[in-house]
Amino acid sequence: MLAVAVSCQPRDRYVTITGFAQGGTYAVKFNMKDVKVSPEEIRDSVDAILVDIDNSLSGYNKNSLLSRFNAGEKVAPDSLFSDIYAKSYEIYETTGGVVDVASAPLFDLWGFGFTAGELPTAQDVEKTLNSCGMSRLGNDIGYVLENLGNLRPKLNYNAVAQGYSCDVVARYLYSVGVKDMMVDIGEIFCDGKNPAGKPWTVGIDSPVDGNNELGAEIQGIFRAPQGPHGIVTSGNYRKFYVRDGKKYAHTIDPRTGYPVTHGLLSATVVAPDAMTADAYATYCMVVGLEEAKKFIEADPELECCLIYDDEGAFRTWCSSGFVLTSMQ
Repeated sequence: MLAVAVSCQPRDRYVTITGFAQGGTYAVKFNMKDVKVSPEEIRDSVDAILVDIDNSLSGYNKNSLLSRFNAGEKVAPDSLFSDIYAKSYEIYETTGGVVDVASAPLFDLWGFGFTAGELPTAQDVEKTLNSCGMSRLGNDIGYVLENLGNLRPKLNYNAVAQGYSCDVVARYLYSVGVKDMMVDIGEIFCDGKNPAGKPWTVGIDSPVDGNNELGAEIQGIFRAPQGPHGIVTSGNYRKFYVRDGKKYAHTIDPRTGYPVTHGLLSATVVAPDAMTADAYATYCMVVGLEEAKKFIEADPELECCLIYDDEGAFRTWCSSGFVLTSMQ
């Protein structure tokens, strides 16, 4: 679908395109000012990009390069696969193994991956953990394919793929002259100004268990800073199950093989790009409140809002550049 909105500024013409991708919907809003191609061409190109990403990186598409790689095939990686792999390895090193895309079997084992699973034994966890990890792969996907065969760890890009998709779409929009944009593919990338001529705003969902409808319960509103930014929230309030009174969250610590059990409920990270924000939001959710604070405060390019449980009450910690308004 394509809609056109006219702002109050001369020559500005904002267009919104929406569709389905990656198991949900997407929305891309952008200013056509000084753009030389038509909105229809942009819509078709965005759709084509998202199809290419699905055919390369989706673990739910059984014919994708990722699915075939995980099945042990010697695939020929395309530019998307090579790019996200290299960036994922950099993130793996930066986070000390906390964000590890080569831990797919652990997510499957606990029922949060591409196959069903639930409540494994300690022996199951230990055995699976020993077969995972980017430490067994290295940063060269070509070497992996040539030398490891079907013994290589399986990959799951869920911690970075939606952010990466936002960045790829944004790169295309820049290439056709777009300066003001918001790309929302489950995660968000934005730059420039909104139709009102102001910075883009993003609602931060309240991390209430079962809050599955985006925007239904808002904890606060964040106004994006100037320039290009990825804005991503990760939390344990949508994907989880309860067995014998205990909650098992979808955030798995790849260092231990177990779901996290701390009181951090959600992390919203602002970074120069959406893939980085996506990865570091996951990092925060794995390490918990105190380690997340230290990590964010040590990097001047990052801002963050952490919402955590304090003896049954929601508490919020925000870095100095993250101003949350309209708190409930």
